[in-house]
Amino acid sequence: MRWVTGQPGGVRANLALADLEGADLTNRDLRAARLVGARLVKCRLHATNLAGADLFCVDLYEADITRANLSQTDLRGARLRAADFTEANLRGADLSAGSTAASKAALRPDRDGVHAELRTMVLERVAPATARNERGVCTDMTGAVLRKAVLTEADLSDSILQNADLSGAVLLNANLSNARLNGANLSGATLTGAVFRNADLVGTRLADVDLAQADLAGARMTRPIDAMGSEIQRAIFDHERWIESGGQRGERAELDGADLSRADLRGVNLSAAALRGANLAGAALGGARLMMADLSGANLEGANLIGADLAGANLSYARLEGCDLTAVHLGPAEIRDPSGKSTGRSWAANLMGANLARAFLTGTCLVQANLSDANLEGADLEGADLAGAKLLRTQLSGTGVRRR
Repeated sequence: MRWVTGQPGGVRANLALADLEGADLTNRDLRAARLVGARLVKCRLHATNLAGADLFCVDLYEADITRANLSQTDLRGARLRAADFTEANLRGADLSAGSTAASKAALRPDRDGVHAELRTMVLERVAPATARNERGVCTDMTGAVLRKAVLTEADLSDSILQNADLSGAVLLNANLSNARLNGANLSGATLTGAVFRNADLVGTRLADVDLAQADLAGARMTRPIDAMGSEIQRAIFDHERWIESGGQRGERAELDGADLSRADLRGVNLSAAALRGANLAGAALGGARLMMADLSGANLEGANLIGADLAGANLSYARLEGCDLTAVHLGPAEIRDPSGKSTGRSWAANLMGANLARAFLTGTCLVQANLSDANLEGADLEGADLAGAKLLRTQLSGTGVRRR
């Protein structure tokens, strides 16, 4: 407290690189604390005052940060996946890509001298290779809850906000340039003066928002199914009827080579569909059912497949660079007879020769999957289940558990 209030004898709290997983820091005063590279997984930070804190590359996975004060914090390169920021104050926070440069968000000069050398070390030790771009390590807020959070003038450029809940959030004059908001919920958010230049808004919910004063130059928007031609619409409709009726009505979708890029296909059932060589780049496929679908040679680069079911699917030689496959089921599909009874046999997923470089495979089921000749360089495999998987000539450099 003495350092915070400027009294003599005080020392700035220095918890850089500390492992505080699961700690209860509710209602604490940690203003301007140094937490560079700290591990705060599943921590309780409800109503904690972190104003001006240095949270560079911090790991707050699944942390409770509700109603906390994070104004003017340096959160560049942080891992904030599935964290709860409901009603938190992030006014002026810096959530842009992490680099060795000093943050623009600092409330005052760093009297203890956080040097570029420390940031470099942290970036090398804990920063996810899967979320880098030319500007640094992207702040990852995938699946984070930011309901009614205050993000006025926050810098969210280059951040990953896929499937994040920003409903009712205040984003006055916030910078979301190049941000990935695929599948995010911005319903009821205040977006006056917000900048979305070149942002990914595919599958983003924008109900009850006023975009009149937002900058959307170059933003990638959803391609509605009804804008993709009657043949594609009909094929998807008939295929779902075919699935629901057990093959009695409708027909199997034949969408080989179809252009479904940036399509909103969340929750769609295309199990057993033919999608060989289809273009699904940047598509929103969260929760989609694609069991035993043939996606061989398909382009899924940058697609959002969080929570999708791809059991037994054929993804041989598919392009999945930077694809989010968090919690996806890529294990074997159970084979049933026409009456629906199990035959006792299963069909493994095939990813032979697939390019999964820098893909997110956190908690993904890859049991018995064929990954022979696949490229997994820089992929995030934390919590993935590879039991019985075929890894012949698989490229695995740069993979492994992140933030340990």
